[in-house]
Amino acid sequence: MNWADILDWYKQKFTANLFQIAGTSVTLNSLITFAVIVVFFYAMSRVLQRVLGRILGAMELQKAGASVALKRLVHYVVLLIGLGIALQTIGIRTQALFTAGAVFVVAIGFAMQNTVQNFVSGFILLFERKIQPGDVLEVEGNLVKITEMGIRATIARTQNEEDIIIPNSILVQSTVKNYTMKDSLYRLEARVGVSYTSDMKQVLEVLRAVARDIPWRKKEKDPLVLMDEFADSAVRFRVLVWVDDPWLASVFDFNERIWWALKEAGIMFAYPQMDIHLGAAVGEALKGDR
Repeated sequence: MNWADILDWYKQKFTANLFQIAGTSVTLNSLITFAVIVVFFYAMSRVLQRVLGRILGAMELQKAGASVALKRLVHYVVLLIGLGIALQTIGIRTQALFTAGAVFVVAIGFAMQNTVQNFVSGFILLFERKIQPGDVLEVEGNLVKITEMGIRATIARTQNEEDIIIPNSILVQSTVKNYTMKDSLYRLEARVGVSYTSDMKQVLEVLRAVARDIPWRKKEKDPLVLMDEFADSAVRFRVLVWVDDPWLASVFDFNERIWWALKEAGIMFAYPQMDIHLGAAVGEALKGDR
């Protein structure tokens, strides 16, 4: 078999028309080219994902949940480009497909507006890094600890050991307190009201002793006791201590210690009361009714 025979065999097998798409002949050669292009771009996406993983690792973003979604997004974009080029080789007009796809994407965008909003918010959280796994936040009045960050939503755990799913748009668009953004120092506050008949110097001494004896407070920060308000039925005090971890701060233990210390010192807690003073005429009228 000479080269001419091999060439004729190649033309018969690989360049022969198998079928047509939009007036373009599809051959075995074009199908093989299509497959090679798709495999090439698939391998390219894998390489890009590894490179992206190293970059995110260097930026300390590898553990963020959104990094997985980012790598998947790169994978799909590269495959989509490769598929478009491969379709061109077999005669399919990708311009028409992309035009129709753009209209479809716009329609889906309106229908899934909240989902797209959360998706974009996920990337904002990923790159700004204002919130990270392990942070303690106050979201909509609830104290939570971030356990996992996704591209659409963030998973957090409450102090009641409940897992909640927070849409990323809430973290981006709402006012969120991050207690561990720059440091983990946290101020815990207890309020107590005592009777006006109490010895206020004794009350201050007892409250200061309780605050100093709390084992889980930060020793470098002295506690603070403030006479806060002269209310209708009580003199109100604020007791402030600082802790290293807001997640472990227990206001329940704090209040319990204050309660027993004041009880042991014989200091009376205040309760709502009202004194009514009647005039002489009213008193005489009441006596007459008897």
